[in-house]
Amino acid sequence: MQKQPDRRPRLNNQIRESQIQVIDFDGKQLGVMTVQEALKISNERGLDLVEVGPSAKPPIAKVMDYGKYIYQKEKKERHSGAGKSAAQEVKTVKIGFKTGVHDLAIRAGQTDKFLQKGYRVKVELTLRGREKGMADLGRVKLGEFSKFITVPYIMEDAVKRSPAGLGMLIKPENKK
Repeated sequence: MQKQPDRRPRLNNQIRESQIQVIDFDGKQLGVMTVQEALKISNERGLDLVEVGPSAKPPIAKVMDYGKYIYQKEKKERHSGAGKSAAQEVKTVKIGFKTGVHDLAIRAGQTDKFLQKGYRVKVELTLRGREKGMADLGRVKLGEFSKFITVPYIMEDAVKRSPAGLGMLIKPENKK
């Protein structure tokens, strides 16, 4: 098993180059200088020297508070996942081969609510035992179920066979 390369930037004495392009913590260009000169500037301000552009010639280093930088970066990553839209989440509605008409209407009502809120909906028809041999009747049952759905939708994945039975994925018509 290969070890993953370390993705963190080099700090302070870890910077290997002799000459680096230095940017002040305000974003002001300080010019090309030796690592020792840049370290002296960063130490005077109580900050770190962080290599932000290792592939540039000469490499680019910035004077910054590394701990604060990492904290802000992790905070941004945490919050970027929290604001995902409902369209990314998939709700599941399960029906059985022997599910009655009234129960299909109830499940279709749940599906309508999910579609109105912008969720993608996976409809699963579970086939057990001998029912697995009657998958064509299962497709008819899914077609019957889809007639109960009143909200306009788009079939994202057509009816497919799975180990548990049949399934299809639908999404609201107004979502891209």
